[in-house]
Amino acid sequence: MKLTIGFAGMTHLGLVSAAAAASKGFEVIGYDTDSKLIDALNNGELPVLEPGLPELVADNRKALSFTADPAALGRCDLLYLAVDVPTDAEGRSDLDAIRRMIAHVAPVLGREAALVVLSQVSPGFTRALAMPPERLYYQVETLVFGRAVQRATTPERIILGCADPEQALPAALASYLAAFNCVVLPMRYESAEFAKIAINCCLVASITVANTLAELCENIGADWAEIAPALKLDSRIGSYAYLTPGLGIAGGNLERDLRTVITLADAEGTDAGVVRAWIANSTRRKDWTWQVLNEMVLAKKPDARIAILGLAYKENTHSTKNSPAIALLDRLRGRMVAVHDPVVSAAVVPWARAASDPLDTARDADVLVIATPWPQYHSLAAAELARIMRGRTILDPYRVLDGKAFAAAGFVYLTLGAAPLVPGDTGLSSQA
Repeated sequence: MKLTIGFAGMTHLGLVSAAAAASKGFEVIGYDTDSKLIDALNNGELPVLEPGLPELVADNRKALSFTADPAALGRCDLLYLAVDVPTDAEGRSDLDAIRRMIAHVAPVLGREAALVVLSQVSPGFTRALAMPPERLYYQVETLVFGRAVQRATTPERIILGCADPEQALPAALASYLAAFNCVVLPMRYESAEFAKIAINCCLVASITVANTLAELCENIGADWAEIAPALKLDSRIGSYAYLTPGLGIAGGNLERDLRTVITLADAEGTDAGVVRAWIANSTRRKDWTWQVLNEMVLAKKPDARIAILGLAYKENTHSTKNSPAIALLDRLRGRMVAVHDPVVSAAVVPWARAASDPLDTARDADVLVIATPWPQYHSLAAAELARIMRGRTILDPYRVLDGKAFAAAGFVYLTLGAAPLVPGDTGLSSQA
């Protein structure tokens, strides 16, 4: 008999996970308390931006149903909780929403159905829930904006928190996980809850190494883009290591995990000095664009016209949580600024001019800042920008553009991890 899998919370995580489950041949029920959201989903309107998700939902629509009626979850053999866990400005999680959802859905579950917490929670949360332990699990989510479909349909591994990892999994859960054809790692609740935090800490460590050394490269004549490939060929580091410098950490999830580690370490009397150093480095690198813009342009021309391309904290998402672009714009209030983003409304910065496209943004600008590496910006041509811009300065931290081509066209080109390129210079390798 075909299993029925439920997902409570039609969040980014819940919707992607539900569509992935349907693609594996299961009947899937997507539930949310927001009836307007459910109506939109039933009309084919997705509330999130995610490459490949519209196609995944459309291809598996017959297996997917969306409802605001909790009674429908009574048919589920397995129910995943995928409620958003918001964070405050300090990265602290608010778990009230997931507690409310559990209280809402637990009474309608079948007597044999297992409940799996998919939302990210702090160590100790799952074990404290008032559910029979043989029916309660925690699964580590691996959502990455822009790559969520791939990671949900073809996961590298599944980390599963259990009351007793030595005990066999319920048949429905075991059958469902087997459909993903990857390694399943059962472990105690607390280990699984902390595994997600550990993964993100390792990611932040790599980001911090890249940012720290890239900053040095900018001052000693080295180019981090030349160094990173050499590091990835070292088996101790690996070809998938995240070594691209950036404007600090953003989005909320990484910040939350760092805050959790600091809170736990302070409570338990252990050392979290390195985590605090990561946060300090992130804060420093978020200021890169402002510092360079101020030094190279505003100090000489305070009334400069500034074009900002990108508002989201990263490409392929509408989220602006802790966005370096928004942080930069906060410093630019009162100046002449034009903004553009493919999906984020310019209404988030109502005082700036909302441009219709990238070229409109750059028109008559003294300086162009590419604050989010959207694919749409890769096609900007040096000759075209030289024709419409008033000034000749490009700030491109993510190397979206070909720096050598822009220097050849008469621009000063600045990026993370290398010294500035000036007109006529061809010393910078492009990652465009």
